[in-house]
Amino acid sequence: MHDKLLQYIGSEHNFSQEETEAVKRYFEPVKFSRNSIIEEAGKIPGYLYYIVSGYLRLFYTDQNGNEVTTHINCPPGFFTSYSHFINETISEDYVECITDCELLRITKKDLDNLVRESQTMKDFSISVFQQSIAYNENRSRELSVLSAEERYLKLIKDYPEIIQNVPIQYIASFLGMKPESLSRIRRKIIN
Repeated sequence: MHDKLLQYIGSEHNFSQEETEAVKRYFEPVKFSRNSIIEEAGKIPGYLYYIVSGYLRLFYTDQNGNEVTTHINCPPGFFTSYSHFINETISEDYVECITDCELLRITKKDLDNLVRESQTMKDFSISVFQQSIAYNENRSRELSVLSAEERYLKLIKDYPEIIQNVPIQYIASFLGMKPESLSRIRRKIIN
């Protein structure tokens, strides 16, 4: 499993043999079955996850008891309630495996140690943080500027595999609409 993470990091950064061994030492391989909640609301997130395979979602429960999906991620990439993990604060979010997942996970303490030990990992962490900020800014802009249909079309263009792997109600919530609205949009596109 570590090979996929090392390949992902290595696409932009070169690791020494010592740094490679440190990544293998600090990132723990884990597997979870679909529908597993791996981070609970009301707690400080315990881990940052690298997705080897599978689909995850970040969601919270609103005041009416509805689940609101704020992020859906698929491999490759990192996933957690990021700001709460980094700042070690209590999160309102759950992290759930939508499908069976193979993950590599690291604690905040171990991530800090790894970044201290490895300049390459420090550089890589900064680039992941920058990508996360850019993604969130783009997502906020899309939710406010694009129509529901445009958001759906952009999602299937950018991440076509999500449609086959993620239930419609999670996709609808992620796109800021009700499942019925998404069903209407999908019917319109098909016709």
